[in-house]
Amino acid sequence: MRLLCLLGFAFAGLAAADKPARDVTFLSTSDPHYRQVDHPQGHHNDLNATTIAEMNGIAKVEWPAELGGGPIARPRAVLSLGDLIDNGDTKVAGRVIGREQFALYAADFGVFPGEARLAYPTMECFGNHDGPPVGKEKSGFSLQAELIARNRLRKEKGAILNLSANGLHTSWDWDDVHFVQLGLYPADTQHAAIKYNRVWHDPQSALAFLRTDLATHVGKSRRPVVLMSHCGFDTDWWHPEDWAAAYAVAKDYNIVLYLYGHTGTGVKAWAPAGEAKKWDCINDGHTDIGFFVVQIVGDRLRAAYRSKSGLKVTKGKPGEPAKHEWSGGWEWRFLVDKKIAE
Repeated sequence: MRLLCLLGFAFAGLAAADKPARDVTFLSTSDPHYRQVDHPQGHHNDLNATTIAEMNGIAKVEWPAELGGGPIARPRAVLSLGDLIDNGDTKVAGRVIGREQFALYAADFGVFPGEARLAYPTMECFGNHDGPPVGKEKSGFSLQAELIARNRLRKEKGAILNLSANGLHTSWDWDDVHFVQLGLYPADTQHAAIKYNRVWHDPQSALAFLRTDLATHVGKSRRPVVLMSHCGFDTDWWHPEDWAAAYAVAKDYNIVLYLYGHTGTGVKAWAPAGEAKKWDCINDGHTDIGFFVVQIVGDRLRAAYRSKSGLKVTKGKPGEPAKHEWSGGWEWRFLVDKKIAE
């Protein structure tokens, strides 16, 4: 009996040793809103560049003391959650400014390291400023076509595991954590009650992708899942009935985090009415202001917003650009520290 017990402990030890290590660090930001350099309201491209410089050096920064301190590991990638540019399908005096704006975005955010100012890979989705579905653009330029090409390259190089048929929605694994990127928001079509800009705000079958992806690549494993989209559960263009539908598709999985942009910066817990288990959500704010650092290690998730301290933006008079004042300092805000379910 004692020998059997010892053998049992030995096999348990082997199983634990065979279990893949879970130590994932990544950055998340949204809404860089690149503008052409002579935009009449000015631009914040230079502020985006200073944020990228801070991202590139983040492994030299310590976690906040309130989260235990210690060095920040090199991030796997940066999640760039939509509104990549400001005017997705617009011509000004014959110029296709969406193309100019995307060229500025791509010069800062490459697909892989070494291609752009950013030192890490990028995973991205489209937002409501990024233009209509492919084939419905009027300017001669489609950001979504560029995004599809970038996603196909990611799939070809093995950076993502699953790519939707339309090339817009993706998923991948870092260690045993499964990530699903769901574009504008996870619905299949715009809700009938929403009438605003039905062409640009088409979610393009994101919910169907989520349903199939989770069933195929996560199943009943109970491994952690991180979801992301441009819009979150505070956005009128994504209807509350569709919020509940997205929750229903994923509720039986181990959702440890939902990341989104569009509306601001902060953290919250959310579930539809009548549901006891809430999802922890991070609204990751504008790139010109900062970015979240997120780590999932073992059964712990910690996150913090790396923010420009004292940044002041003064809107200009009609026809004049805004003014930005910033001393160059950085601070930590919106701290998250929680145990995740196994």
